[in-house]
Amino acid sequence: MTKMISNKIPIETVYIVDGQRTPQLKATGRPGPFSASDLSVASARDLLLRMPFTAHDIDEVVIGCVMPDASEANIARQIALRIGCDNKTPAWTVQRNCASGLQAIDSGMNSIISGKADIVLVGGTEVMSRAPVMWNNSMINWLSHWFNIRTHRFIDNIQYIRQLFNLRPSFLKPVFSLIKGLQDPLVDLSMGQTAENLAYHFDISRSDMDNYALQSHERLSYAAKHGRLDDEITPIYDTNDHYYKHDNGLRKDSSIKKLSRLKPVFDRKNGSVTAGNSAQISDGATSLFLASDKAVKKYSLNVLGKIIDSHWVGLTPEEMGLGPAYAIPPLLKKHQLTINDIDYWEINEAFAAQILACQKVLNDDNFCSNELGLKNILGLIPDDKINVDGGGISLGHPVGASGARIVLHLLHTLKNSSSENKTFRGIAALCIGGGQGGAILIESAGNH
Repeated sequence: MTKMISNKIPIETVYIVDGQRTPQLKATGRPGPFSASDLSVASARDLLLRMPFTAHDIDEVVIGCVMPDASEANIARQIALRIGCDNKTPAWTVQRNCASGLQAIDSGMNSIISGKADIVLVGGTEVMSRAPVMWNNSMINWLSHWFNIRTHRFIDNIQYIRQLFNLRPSFLKPVFSLIKGLQDPLVDLSMGQTAENLAYHFDISRSDMDNYALQSHERLSYAAKHGRLDDEITPIYDTNDHYYKHDNGLRKDSSIKKLSRLKPVFDRKNGSVTAGNSAQISDGATSLFLASDKAVKKYSLNVLGKIIDSHWVGLTPEEMGLGPAYAIPPLLKKHQLTINDIDYWEINEAFAAQILACQKVLNDDNFCSNELGLKNILGLIPDDKINVDGGGISLGHPVGASGARIVLHLLHTLKNSSSENKTFRGIAALCIGGGQGGAILIESAGNH
């Protein structure tokens, strides 16, 4: 099956066959038990075992990852070979900050549309607990001189001693790549500070944020209790035979009273953004198979859904959290849809302030007119249609994987709610550090 554009050129339909993810494990201040490639391999292998094709039938592998370990250069290639792909199978890694997993899906989709591939493994992985810790430039320069002395044919002990005396305690101050990665160097703001900007500019109160955070935990708690996440999570074991089956960032005892006690993190004097109303730092991976119509027919594949379209935007980095609010309207307009035509939404919960700001501006006449060029407001996304099983605040936000996870969960939400064939269309979207936004429009298999 193909769809046509105005100049009558057929475009290949891209199906999402199935997907699987690992539990998302909250960072605890020390390196987690798994590497990023370990997690991705675990989710991809489990997914592959359910397929009627083999690893040798995969035409391409595209994985999103922001902070791979030093030993995981082009992590997608390592993952491809570890799951049994042929040596000839191309694999490449993409990085678009928080939307890296969504970028992998978009890139895999384009490979199928162009006719370069029929089956593509896509997804994202991130182990934020193992984000590299580096030396500062002063220490690197000192070490460079130290090793230069050692390479001389005749070692000069006096030079050794002099260089030792040049070592300063400040040289030993480490550089944490996780902190650096969550800082925008062009505007000198952390991602949390950009959330504070939104809270201030759009009059979002601390109470609003904490209430939203509590709702995220309550929804995840309900979803976990009723097995709504079981089909998408594959259990994993570490080298000490410890077993992980569930996301462990859930705080079942969360309450407004407890959330209100937390101190602001990013603006300690006047701020409202706390650890409790922000996404959790976590480890996790998600894998999905994309397939062409040809592959679906060849292997008689059951599919979860199909990709209709995607859209990417840029915006001011100081308000990067509004990325979804800028990315969603053009996608709807292109396909002549309204908010009411979308059955379910997954918008990544980077911060409660960011989610609430996106919802607020899409229902604001001035913003829709002046910023989006719309004649009318887009409207309010119904609360019972967005992030119905929680999100990054309760689940965690492994940055390279979240874009793929929200697509996978959106497909399961559509599938589980479409018994009467009344729900079939969804949008997943993310804000992106550096000032971007991405959104993808999908339909469930129930509509085919």
